[in-house]
Amino acid sequence: MSSTVPQRLAALRAAMRAAHVAACIAPTADPHLSEYLPARWQARQWLSGFTGSAGTLIVSADHAGLWTDSRYFEQAGRELDGSGIELMRLRVPHAAEHVDWLGDHLPAGAMVAVAGDSISVAGAHTLSARLGEKDLHLRLDLDLPAQIWSDRPTLPVTPIRSHPVAFACASRRERLAAVRAAMHQAGATHHLISSLDDIAWLTLLRGGDVEYNPVFVAHLLLSESTATLFVPAGKIDGPLAAELAADGIALADYASVTVALAGLPAAAHLLADPARVAAALGEVIPATVRRIERANPSTVFKARKSDGELDHWREVMRRDGAALVRAFCRIDERVRAGQRVTELDVDAIVTGERMHEADFVGPSFPTIAGYAANGALPHYRATPAHHATLEARGLLLVDSGGQYLGGTTDITRAWALGPTNAGERADFTRVLKGLIALSRAQFPAGASGPQLDALARAPLWAAAADYGHGTGHGVGYFLNVHEGPHGIRPPAPGGALVALEPGMISSIEPGLYRPGRHGVRHENLVAVREVAASEFGTFLGFETLTLCPIDTRALEPGLLDAGERAWLDAYHAEVRAALAPRLEGSDRAWLEARCAPLAD
Repeated sequence: MSSTVPQRLAALRAAMRAAHVAACIAPTADPHLSEYLPARWQARQWLSGFTGSAGTLIVSADHAGLWTDSRYFEQAGRELDGSGIELMRLRVPHAAEHVDWLGDHLPAGAMVAVAGDSISVAGAHTLSARLGEKDLHLRLDLDLPAQIWSDRPTLPVTPIRSHPVAFACASRRERLAAVRAAMHQAGATHHLISSLDDIAWLTLLRGGDVEYNPVFVAHLLLSESTATLFVPAGKIDGPLAAELAADGIALADYASVTVALAGLPAAAHLLADPARVAAALGEVIPATVRRIERANPSTVFKARKSDGELDHWREVMRRDGAALVRAFCRIDERVRAGQRVTELDVDAIVTGERMHEADFVGPSFPTIAGYAANGALPHYRATPAHHATLEARGLLLVDSGGQYLGGTTDITRAWALGPTNAGERADFTRVLKGLIALSRAQFPAGASGPQLDALARAPLWAAAADYGHGTGHGVGYFLNVHEGPHGIRPPAPGGALVALEPGMISSIEPGLYRPGRHGVRHENLVAVREVAASEFGTFLGFETLTLCPIDTRALEPGLLDAGERAWLDAYHAEVRAALAPRLEGSDRAWLEARCAPLAD
């Protein structure tokens, strides 16, 4: 029999009382510290009913709160209504972070529990220290939500498949050798990897355990001469197991990773990323083992795309762009003809057109299709119960992406469905100015995303406007649509400045959101490339990969200077040349109209 959120909270509080725990933390995390979680580890969602991808639930004897950021305020408020859980807004003035809230509301000496497989080694260390300042104690050995979750999903059973070398552009042996060389340089004899995209990249394997991300649940333990992949039984068939064995990778049961770690030689030097390994695994490593805490070498290797990978990606962008033109042409025509089209239909049309393209595997994240005021919610998602019908006026914001064997796409466009007002056009154009400014940037080698972030914001700042999310994120190669270690975002106190390097892929996605009115975001993917050299060193820039028109019908041309107009015309000429041969009839005519040069 299914239970309600209040019933689940009551059961959790009973388990807390039995364990003498004053508060239980349910973060959004799994044993691999993934952004998106397999169903088995969606305890926070199961307990609260909140379905957003970011949030922390804290339950005490007399209070339950869900901490999340502004992307999810409206969604969380709707989903938490009547649950007994209070929405706690993150990063707003005078609002306490969840750790501060615990210190302010729990008595000295109280116990706080969080499952050790849902927090990283580094996160547990920081949380324990913060709680200790308030004389609070942390327990990692209690998974209280699991105790009451009687119908908890099992481990994923989706088969694992090989990523063809023709697309991977490298062999397992080559990638293992590169990581072992980095291990040796770091003084490590062993290396534990728990992050799923690192494992998928290193083993040339892909799976379907995490929705939208072609990864699989596993741990990988390397020594100087051996590699053991800890994976649930039955997910790798005999031929693939033999292929892995020939490349030096042995298989073991997923749960036996703790036994392997506990049995490490006393003199072992273990390299492990404290931000990407769960505290529960850290607890079983013998005290005699020297820990080398640093980022996984594969994280940077994976971020630097090879020339072969970039060639595949460029072809994927041509396919993706053609699919999007067909989709947006159909949406445009139907809306302007007075046919009923909803935000849900937008998702179905876009995905349906991508399915016609070769080597398409599936969406890379849930499509965001926000019409008018819904476009002002950066992470809006239409549902059967909450969605809008498009009208032949105003703006439609569509953020979508695809997983292809030869790359991952992520693109946002704002489309004019009919007449637009002066405010919509001004916002559309200022955001476009930000996209153009960063796309045209040239910068010295060693520069980082946070050092460039202001270039995209400056045109908005000039109009006393801004946006609350980052400007760009790394993107995986037929892997996670959000990939580190680099990113383009405002500088943060104590934050690492990861240099942008040739071959790295990033999104550029400035936005502007007017609550209750409209939202605008323009997003292209770009590749970092060397563009110049002088006595001052090497200089880098961005190659725009995304191929899809930008809707000049929503533009205020007078706000663009000559250089910006030239960039937009050149971009549209490139889009037209790349996509026109792949389209015909009304689709090609629509492309030609959208890519026409700006009038003088």
